[in-house]
Amino acid sequence: MKYILGKAAVAGLLALAGTAHADINIGVSLSLTGPLASLGLPVKASLDLWPDRIAGEKIKLVVLDDASDSTAAAKNARRFVIENKADLLLGSSGVPGVFAMAPVASKAKTVQLALAPAPRPGGKDDWTFPLPQPVSLMSDAVAKRMVADKIKKVAFLGWNEGYGEMWLQAFTASARKAGLEIVATERFAPQDTAITAQALKAIAAKPDAVLIVGAGSAAAMPQINMRDRGWSGPIYQTHGAASPDLVRVGGKAMNGAILPAGPVLVAEQLAANNPIKPVALDYVNAFEKTHGANSRTQFGAHAHDALKVLQRIVPLALKKAKPGTPEFRQALRDALESEKEIVISHGVLNFTPADHIGFDERAAVMLKIDGGQFVLQR
Repeated sequence: MKYILGKAAVAGLLALAGTAHADINIGVSLSLTGPLASLGLPVKASLDLWPDRIAGEKIKLVVLDDASDSTAAAKNARRFVIENKADLLLGSSGVPGVFAMAPVASKAKTVQLALAPAPRPGGKDDWTFPLPQPVSLMSDAVAKRMVADKIKKVAFLGWNEGYGEMWLQAFTASARKAGLEIVATERFAPQDTAITAQALKAIAAKPDAVLIVGAGSAAAMPQINMRDRGWSGPIYQTHGAASPDLVRVGGKAMNGAILPAGPVLVAEQLAANNPIKPVALDYVNAFEKTHGANSRTQFGAHAHDALKVLQRIVPLALKKAKPGTPEFRQALRDALESEKEIVISHGVLNFTPADHIGFDERAAVMLKIDGGQFVLQR
């Protein structure tokens, strides 16, 4: 969906966002209600762990619920820029929300750190930088694992919105490269509570394995349905499903599922010399001290990663301009595109003016659900 801003609105975004202020204002749009709430709520809880200041400057977070609705996400972004004079935007939790906020970020020339893996073109007009791993990277990891597991035919069972569409396109390409055949393509909505018809069609195609594409706890439902319909073969999930909620909701039906994820989900299982391990453990230890053992999610970790990014770029931006000015916002972007090897809990970032993805293969690990636990596959 495209969001078009009129000339008057664009002028308002730029003019009203141009006055200097003492704090670094960050507008945060999260899905705290609706079908993507299991993605947004851990982020909100993780923001509570942020320090009050970065590089000596006070941080002011304004958090709004977009109710898993892309129109609301765009509205929140406009409010942040115009009313709150945001120096940076954070959000949203889902791909459609990220796409909705991106035009606002671009017109206001304000960096958006996205919390969902929306693909970005890069270039001077693109002000959006995703913190989750790109779907193409994770899709290639899944296809590679399928080949190792001697899978030849795959049934695709995924959401019929932005995240599902990205995975369908990416996995079609990954499967082609890996020599895999997609024998069925079935879609369903994030809010669906059953997919009996789709499950039966997928099974009837006689695949060697099924790839389920959903996010958060909602990704458990199709796997439960597949097991209930008699499917006993391998099931692969995606990094959008990698959370304790998946296991909590799916129970024993989730055992055996294989999925890609960010390293933070299995921080303790990473090799001692992995540079991501200490950063991931910092987040895990802080979050689980408050919320209990095994409460971490890779979604909440994106908030920690946003903090790590800001701790690298804010000191550099402050050398050039004060918060609340166009110059400061430009300086944040310049620092983001020039800093190298920014280690976060999900990987290592190397953004450039032409590349707003920034991840490499260090951002992907393969996991298996065994006895209700995520186990690193080496």
